[in-house]
Amino acid sequence: MLRRLYPSRPAAAGQPQTNVHCAPQSGLPLDGRLRLLSFNIQVGIRTERYHHYLTRSWQHLLPHPGRALNLQRIGELIGRYDLVALQEVDGGSLRSGYINQVEHLAQLGAFPYWYQQLNRNLGRFAQHSNGVLSRLAPQQLEDHPLPGPSGRGAILLRFGEGEDALVVVMMHLALGGRTRVRQLAYIRELIGGYRHQVLMGDMNTHANDLLENSPLRDLGLLAPQVEATFPSWRPQRCLDHILLSPSLALERVEVLPLPISDHLPVAMEIRLPEALNGNALPATLEPSS
Repeated sequence: MLRRLYPSRPAAAGQPQTNVHCAPQSGLPLDGRLRLLSFNIQVGIRTERYHHYLTRSWQHLLPHPGRALNLQRIGELIGRYDLVALQEVDGGSLRSGYINQVEHLAQLGAFPYWYQQLNRNLGRFAQHSNGVLSRLAPQQLEDHPLPGPSGRGAILLRFGEGEDALVVVMMHLALGGRTRVRQLAYIRELIGGYRHQVLMGDMNTHANDLLENSPLRDLGLLAPQVEATFPSWRPQRCLDHILLSPSLALERVEVLPLPISDHLPVAMEIRLPEALNGNALPATLEPSS
């Protein structure tokens, strides 16, 4: 089985990350709505043309004053949401001014819970990571390196207990199709036992490929977003997604016109099933082993 070949890592050495400036929150939103956001922030680099990949490539290695302004804008955006999936964030290296961008955005957005998944550790030069920001305390958090070359990962969060639990997986998938299939097979095994499922992230392929030609095809997931997300200055490809199981009611979905990365953010609001909405959660975030 894939999970035996690629076991989950302990979350931050068994220590959850909490924002001491925010009061813990228990339970799911009282109105039954959950506001979701997925955003590949390209470590805070603003890319506005294809040639910027060359002329601004040095910003992937060295600090730049414009990065702080971009992070401030992202912080203003994410404050409207309950659960945020971040891709291409830096965990605190030279290029980010030794600022953990996940923690920094948790503070800017006033999120009580955050988690950084380090996927490629280049020491002081780069800390390639995924991140999660949450207003809700998950019952479970799992950190999964994905199959294929190192550098790709997924974070699994579970809210609630039993058959009515909600499972959310945040990911950044590979560019290559064959490797992506292996990664999706692994994720399919992670979520197969849950009824209510949300998949979020930069998946580097279109929805039809995910829903019809991948190991996810038998789950009946919905991809309500139709607008393109990449490149941000002239969107032509829909690479960033929030996928839902049919048991979760969609309230709204949109791609936000915020071209400060090379991807545009995807926002969604869903209504939770009554059984899950009534399931109170503890005010602690406990990663699994």
